[in-house]
Amino acid sequence: AVIDGMGGGIGAQIVAQVRQEFPEAEILALGANAVATDRMMQAKANRGASGENAIRVSVGLADFIIAPIGVIVPNSMLGEITPAIADAVANARGRKLLLPINQPHFEIVGIESKPLAKQISAAIAFIKEASV
Repeated sequence: AVIDGMGGGIGAQIVAQVRQEFPEAEILALGANAVATDRMMQAKANRGASGENAIRVSVGLADFIIAPIGVIVPNSMLGEITPAIADAVANARGRKLLLPINQPHFEIVGIESKPLAKQISAAIAFIKEASV
């Protein structure tokens, strides 16, 4: 599963890179809003759903969850990530691969700053290694 909010740009990049590396993968796009979901669907996710309840219900289906770290921080992404979404993602059974992207109300310290594409590549490398 790929989770994103706001405009869905990060999620779309994740979906595109995952699709390139794993052409047969079942990619579930979970957007905090319909725009984010639509953008991830355009990047070739297989299925998509939008909103708090859709994320809470569907995130448990995933073996791997790739998203900006804000998805486990209540009220992040300009308030789109509700406490219920953050809780559902944090407690989902799948492995969480969280990209260290700063939010306006918190900073991630002690982590080397890398371009988004390299962060996504590292998540994909983890999936490859874990799937062997």
